[in-house]
Amino acid sequence: MTYVNVFGVPHAYRLTPQTKATSATLVFVHGWLLSQSYWQPVIDHLAADFQCMSYDLRGFGGSNQALESRSHQSLKSPQSAAASPHPYSLEAYAEDLGELLEGLDLSTPVWLVGHSLGGSIALWAAKLFPQQIQGVICVNAGGGVYLPDEFTRFRQAGEHIVRWRVPWLHHLPGINWAFTRMMVHKQLALTWGQQRVTDLLTADAGAAKGVLLESTTESEVHRLPQVVAHLQQPTYFLAGAEDTIMETKYVKHLASFHPLFKSLEGNVQILPDCGHMAMLEQPLALANHIQAFVTAMPPLSKSPAQMPDSALK
Repeated sequence: MTYVNVFGVPHAYRLTPQTKATSATLVFVHGWLLSQSYWQPVIDHLAADFQCMSYDLRGFGGSNQALESRSHQSLKSPQSAAASPHPYSLEAYAEDLGELLEGLDLSTPVWLVGHSLGGSIALWAAKLFPQQIQGVICVNAGGGVYLPDEFTRFRQAGEHIVRWRVPWLHHLPGINWAFTRMMVHKQLALTWGQQRVTDLLTADAGAAKGVLLESTTESEVHRLPQVVAHLQQPTYFLAGAEDTIMETKYVKHLASFHPLFKSLEGNVQILPDCGHMAMLEQPLALANHIQAFVTAMPPLSKSPAQMPDSALK
């Protein structure tokens, strides 16, 4: 594992070497209470053709130290807000990513691949740093529809999970097995259940609670479609047909704000027999879609997309 300082916080990352076939760098962004580890099955299929970078978000995985030292200074990007965002907002995590990319000074075009919460961060990063980011691929990520009762229950459940974590949970009989079945269509290998418990327990409480609450406010949920609508980069969405966390109708809803939604091919692909963890459930299929998206490079209209009336039907 390698570390780089981002606004004073050590961030853990992995970067595969370039090859003769390398045409772009794929940067993988993980979701809430997870880590970069879950991208490895997909990276294994793509590293021969693309340089691949995965990293741990601030407060998660190997990037869960010295969080109080994060500088609130905005980046020098003209797209950044004059005032610094809340440290656990989607915008702040997108700024972290922009600073990370600038520090690594990657020599090939960058595509972001974000899972769930990581997809929202990737979209924000594409908005803030259009010169650095050539395209975005969202995996099990969507939204833009605020449902007050459901979001209240989701936040309460998330806060409860963060508050009641205990070190001995790792030794609770059957806990790893339980996590192999959580949010997926088909049971995962036991090692992934162990990894999920580890990431749950090691995540910084302030970051875990902060990003949960900041990303699910009514204003933040309604801002995300406008971010998508103004992106000029190609933006694609991959959904799990059996995903009960981010249902396909909400993936299509957010995707519908982008110009590619109305194109002949569209910008949404549905993975059959797949729940909310596509990178573990369908790594080869996911890798094939990513490769196809990155090599397609369709032209984009300069005008923001309008959501079709049938988006949620």
